[in-house]
Amino acid sequence: MTKTDMPTALDLPQVDPLPPETQKYFDICVEKLGMVPNVLRAYAFDIDKLNAFTAMYNDLMLADSGLTKLEREMIAVVVSSINKCFYCLVAHGAAVRELSGDPKLGEMLVMNYRVAPLDVRQRAMLDFAAKMTTASATIEETDRQALRDVGFSDRDIFDIAGVAGFFNMTNRVASATDMRPNDEYHAQFR
Repeated sequence: MTKTDMPTALDLPQVDPLPPETQKYFDICVEKLGMVPNVLRAYAFDIDKLNAFTAMYNDLMLADSGLTKLEREMIAVVVSSINKCFYCLVAHGAAVRELSGDPKLGEMLVMNYRVAPLDVRQRAMLDFAAKMTTASATIEETDRQALRDVGFSDRDIFDIAGVAGFFNMTNRVASATDMRPNDEYHAQFR
């Protein structure tokens, strides 16, 4: 594997062969996405770490929630924009374009979510995620109440916080390891 084929700047070889369950998961990724996302390849040097990452990601991003899949992806992009995480902006920007059917929305969220045509619910959600990213210690009951006032339940607020917290963590790991998005993401859903 050349340096340009590596998912990160770190020399952490993927477990070879992959355990059957992991190989099946990677095969499903290829079937559904046309690729194995580099974030998964990056964690594949340690199957326990990969499994922990995918379990948390799948729970936050795919499990039942009062938040739509698009809303969760919007949070991922806004948090990643503030953190300037190249990997997540590219990968989750593509997901926003796909789920919304609007390539402009993905770009607006990457650059400055405040210019996007959002409803009051989405704007409040993204304001909360942004504040959590830049000044989480300043969040007060009034911030949570602002979410309730636009229709979010306390469970939804926990989910907003969980998604924003997860991407704050993964943005930092991706930046620290120079994680690179798959080239396929750049042209998707434009």
